[in-house]
Amino acid sequence: MKPWETLATATTPDGSRIKLQRHDGNYVIRADGYDLMTSYSHGSEDAMMALACPRPPVDACILIGGLGMGYTLAATLNLMPPGSTVVVSELVSEVVEWNHGPLGPLAGHPLNDPRTDLIVGDVADVIRDSKSRFDAVLLDVDNSVDSFTLARNSWLYTPDGLAAAHRALRPCGALAIWSVGTERTFERRLRRAGFTASTYPVRGHDKRGGHYSVIVGRRH
Repeated sequence: MKPWETLATATTPDGSRIKLQRHDGNYVIRADGYDLMTSYSHGSEDAMMALACPRPPVDACILIGGLGMGYTLAATLNLMPPGSTVVVSELVSEVVEWNHGPLGPLAGHPLNDPRTDLIVGDVADVIRDSKSRFDAVLLDVDNSVDSFTLARNSWLYTPDGLAAAHRALRPCGALAIWSVGTERTFERRLRRAGFTASTYPVRGHDKRGGHYSVIVGRRH
């Protein structure tokens, strides 16, 4: 069996090492040995927008936290009308470079779409600085709401972070969070922050692949 080929590496602001690797046409982004994103299992990422905002308004504005391999961005753009905006915030500039390079064809080069507004920076800063701006905020920045590859992501799921997300959303807007597991206790945290809350089971690849969750909180 061929070994995984390391194409590039990067260091996150908190010192974690991430790698872009390839094997037989498949790609994976790993952080300290954990798979963050793969090209062969992305059905759960594809589902986030459909669960959060399946019928966006004509002037929709969506925020995505975490570019990954571009699959969430591409699936979001597929639902967005002309003239709408998708803001995608990616903390690691090298990940953006990889999406302009070898990863670009996988999701159809969504960074080239004129509706895409790319920010190289922390999505937490975008959320803090926004008020009633977004119809949906889609967060796919870590493994779960309580287990973090990057420690700085933890703020997003605290009461302060959820309150900031609530302020950043338009009325009836939705916060969708990808998680590797079921997080029923987190639903209570969302409700205390002023959201309704539901957890949806999703699969990594069609009816196969791993079992994941998308947690959706909707602003009243």
